[in-house]
Amino acid sequence: MTFIHQDFMLTNETAKHLYHSYAEKMPIFDYHCHLIPDWIADDHVFSDITELWLAGDHYKWRAMRANGVPEEKITGNASPEEKFAAWAETAENTIGNPLFHWTQLELKRYFDIDDLLTKDNWKDIYDRANQVLKEKQLTARKLIEQSNVTFVGTTDNPTDDLAAHDRILADESFSVTVAPSFRPDEAFHIEDSRFVGFLDRMTAIFGNPPATYQELLAQLEERINYFDERGTLASDHALENMVYSPATDEEIEAIFQKALQQASITTDEKEKYLTRILIDLGELYADRGWAMQIHFGALRNNNDYWYDRLGADVGFDSIHDSVNDGRRLNQLLNAMARNEKLPKMIIYNLNPTQNYVVASAVGNFQVNNEGIKSKVQFGAGWWFNDTEEGMLNQMKALADHGLLMNFVGMLTDSRSFVSYPRHEYFRRILCQFVGEQVESGKFPNSEPLLKRLIENVCYHNAVNYFKK
Repeated sequence: MTFIHQDFMLTNETAKHLYHSYAEKMPIFDYHCHLIPDWIADDHVFSDITELWLAGDHYKWRAMRANGVPEEKITGNASPEEKFAAWAETAENTIGNPLFHWTQLELKRYFDIDDLLTKDNWKDIYDRANQVLKEKQLTARKLIEQSNVTFVGTTDNPTDDLAAHDRILADESFSVTVAPSFRPDEAFHIEDSRFVGFLDRMTAIFGNPPATYQELLAQLEERINYFDERGTLASDHALENMVYSPATDEEIEAIFQKALQQASITTDEKEKYLTRILIDLGELYADRGWAMQIHFGALRNNNDYWYDRLGADVGFDSIHDSVNDGRRLNQLLNAMARNEKLPKMIIYNLNPTQNYVVASAVGNFQVNNEGIKSKVQFGAGWWFNDTEEGMLNQMKALADHGLLMNFVGMLTDSRSFVSYPRHEYFRRILCQFVGEQVESGKFPNSEPLLKRLIENVCYHNAVNYFKK
């Protein structure tokens, strides 16, 4: 029997039935990812398996560094063959890490390769995968379609022209809906050069820089409208820790003026500014029916030496151990709800010790007159938590404190066009968890109830939640 067999990770009969009868057949609603829109618009043709598999994948890069691979063979100028060989030698050593499972799932699902990738067979698998890539013409769009995806939500800067999205929208030959998601993080970093660069790009669009905070907010609203016209369903925001520090209009304006002058910004000033802009943006999202996503708890770019050489998002990030996140999360949501402008919201914590903190907090803000089920969601296990244990712990916390039946499920959150087996991974874990509960007598063996649970979490909830 091959390692990735039909009952992979499914060890009881109920789990096998639920997966093969329901979960396996469901499409994918990819509401949050980092795929490159231009590659979808141009139907990018990958030069080889190395470009498809290793370019931009900081999960693999991180593992390769841990396996002693020199940076030249990770992000450097080594040949595609050298980089693939280095990854193959690393892959067999990832046993116990989800990368081991993902690697074999991706080889099986896209290239029909059952062999375990090792340092001894890398050349054979490299050649076979490249042959399949060419013969089956596994372009960017073909990979999305083959993965049974119905919707892709990319992640886009407010200053992006979205020309690629316009091209995708105008092309009737591609049936998958692709929409931009609004990621205004550069507008948050008033303490460093990212904010200056952001203002320069906004000035290029509008012809003049925002002279006040209210002018910045007005310009952001124009960009929100621009995104909305192109089908945006969600925004996304990355925070190191949750913030809530209210301030007067005069304080916010004074802080904004300091940022314009590139003066030093204190931690307290930054938190006041972040609090205000999150609340103001949340109101704009609520008016348009968008979902507001907040990912918090990442300590980013911790290795200065390599940050200076490679930039951000290349595998030098870790989990934050911040305190008072529960109080601040409740206060932030409360401020939005008090104004009756709380948008649909998905909260993702990177620190798994905060699962119950988040799961209990979101339960305080579900009241709405729109009939939205679990309007404030406890998001799926993210980044360091999209492991078997991480996903299980998130599901259990959600089931304990909320309604698992209403969970919007898995997100891809990847730059790779072959990351969709992560949804299969999630679905197998979900079915195994539910199957165990049924067979231990904790969940009833009710076919209609279980069918609804699995199909809702795998697909239907996301479709219904993100619709306007």
